[in-house]
Amino acid sequence: MANITPQMVKELREMTQAGMMDCKKALMEAQGDMDKAVEWLREKGLAAAAKKAGRIAAEGVVASYITDDASVGVIVEVNCETDFVAKTDNFINFSRNVAKHIALSNPADVDTLMGQPFVDDPAKTITDLVSDATVSIGEKISIRRFARYALTNGVVESYIHMGGKIGVLLKVENDNADTFANPVFHTFYHDVALQIAAAKPLFVRREEVPTEALNKERDILRAQALNEGKPEKIVDKMVEGRIKKYYGEVCLLEQPFVKDGDKTIAQLCAEVAKEIGANITVAAFERFERGEGIEKRKDNLADEIAAMQKK
Repeated sequence: MANITPQMVKELREMTQAGMMDCKKALMEAQGDMDKAVEWLREKGLAAAAKKAGRIAAEGVVASYITDDASVGVIVEVNCETDFVAKTDNFINFSRNVAKHIALSNPADVDTLMGQPFVDDPAKTITDLVSDATVSIGEKISIRRFARYALTNGVVESYIHMGGKIGVLLKVENDNADTFANPVFHTFYHDVALQIAAAKPLFVRREEVPTEALNKERDILRAQALNEGKPEKIVDKMVEGRIKKYYGEVCLLEQPFVKDGDKTIAQLCAEVAKEIGANITVAAFERFERGEGIEKRKDNLADEIAAMQKK
């Protein structure tokens, strides 16, 4: 019986992207011969993941997981290659399992996540799970990013829109634990999550806007006013007026409430706090839009035919 070392298993996994346990079994079957182990994995269809490693995965879903007491919440973007696969039960369940794992294991980042034993099956790492999913689903699968919030003095809420195209994670602090289950409070933080999905704020409050971004916006607005032929002496006043409008677009608390444009989110928050008898603070949020920033592959039939003729 050949002595199969962890280093051999690691090397085979890096070569084939197959699962750890599959690599160990392949090496045992091949008596430690690396080439034969690769052949064994290919014959079993378990090395297929390696062939998909270079593909572009820009579809997928944003999935979420919230603990029963709403003290911990996660959103995670998991990508695949086609919208068809993104809608399958296997892919959706896989994505939800990843979100659950992140909530319970609290990895520091995606790299740390990939090396962690899966909470529901410690014999496999998340890397193994991704490799297994890639083989079983038939497309490149990748975990792109995640956000995780945890707190005891409030609630975490998630909202998934358009079947996973957009995901929001929201943290709302509340100093009165007796009101956590209050329907008025629940409606409030759920509505705020919907607001974030629909209105795309970049910050919670104006104090979070970076000075550099604000100065750049002022420069742009000043140039616009001058190009409109406005007198120099009133330009600065106009710019400050437009900056206020800018805050109303990018800062959640200053946005008009999508369900009642006569009040801002800050005003809504104050009303709810007074009604339920608590101090409420919208602390933080994350908004993920599936595939944003990923360059999607564009197939060109003419180029493919030309390339084939050159071979």
